[in-house]
Amino acid sequence: MMDNQHKTSEPQKTTETPKTIVVKFGTSTLTQGTPKLNRAHMISIVKQITDLHNAGFRMVIVTSGAMAAGRNYLGHPQLPPTIASKQMLAAVGQSQLIQTWEKLFDVYDIRIGQILLTRADIEDRERFLNARDTLQALLDNRIIPVINENDAVATAEIKVGDNDNLSALAAILVQADQLYLLTDQQGLFDSDPRKNPAAKLIPVVEQITDHIRSIAGGSGTNLGTGGMSTKINAADVATRSGVETIIAPGDRLNVIFDLAHGESIGTKFTVPSAHLESRKQWLFAAPSAGVLIVDDGAVNAITVQHKSLLPAGIIAVEGRFSRGEVVKICSQDGSQIALGMPRYNSDALARIKGKKSTDIESILGYEYGAVAVHRDDMIVKK
Repeated sequence: MMDNQHKTSEPQKTTETPKTIVVKFGTSTLTQGTPKLNRAHMISIVKQITDLHNAGFRMVIVTSGAMAAGRNYLGHPQLPPTIASKQMLAAVGQSQLIQTWEKLFDVYDIRIGQILLTRADIEDRERFLNARDTLQALLDNRIIPVINENDAVATAEIKVGDNDNLSALAAILVQADQLYLLTDQQGLFDSDPRKNPAAKLIPVVEQITDHIRSIAGGSGTNLGTGGMSTKINAADVATRSGVETIIAPGDRLNVIFDLAHGESIGTKFTVPSAHLESRKQWLFAAPSAGVLIVDDGAVNAITVQHKSLLPAGIIAVEGRFSRGEVVKICSQDGSQIALGMPRYNSDALARIKGKKSTDIESILGYEYGAVAVHRDDMIVKK
């Protein structure tokens, strides 16, 4: 039960530079070792995220627990160990899970928005952009995204596999500063603490080596699907894309609030000083599908001022391409200045080229934003 004393008892910390933080909750963290969602513990989680949200942080939740919620809602039936059974539990439990999050956040008058993803949503360029735009719109409107894998329909071919990896991809989607993987362990140890009482916590990992991978054990509970090894994989994906990642105990008091304010908890995976922008490398792996010819003002804006490409700067559109396909951006003399993923397809760009951004919706009848190619979706030629 939440009373006024609970709401004001924690020390209030402030931040001058609000961050975007993705927090992943495993099933073991949300159930606290029981067969159902532990609402008392989830209240504490929601309070911490609310405090950070109100302080200006952009918070994103990646949540497990749908199957556990579904199994509890149906009275723990004995089911055959088939994919259909798991998908049925996920279908039933997903609504229970999101309703629980919604009711708890509603206590603090915070709105949430549910996003269900599969690997296909991440790997397809246009669907990647659509998912990213939806997440950014939620954050821009101060709505907390709650993400889960769409287990009810996902097949083995399109599953991300586990919510640790999903959280790393979500962190890339929202260009997060940090990713917190909350679990039933204190962090990464130099050996399995369940077998070796002398095992020591590793506070910082600067490079994920074969040795680091080798000391990661399996899943600690029978409720979830992820173990320490999947968290190492997620940390590898996230840090290579510039997202600092921390594995921390989900049952520690105020763990999210304290991590956001720089306290040393669990195991931190730092971003390499010369990290590769793997998100961009992955996105731009495909050959270019067309060309955008831009004027001198746009060339200066892109190469000198490090700005996005506006429709007004486009002179010509060559080739036929879809929204999210890779195109070359060239100056009027034919020199390539950048590669980019346009927010509009070739037909739309042909109609809005040379026009003001404020005219996009009146011309097309819709709009995906004011820019033709956003700076974040662009690699400028050195």
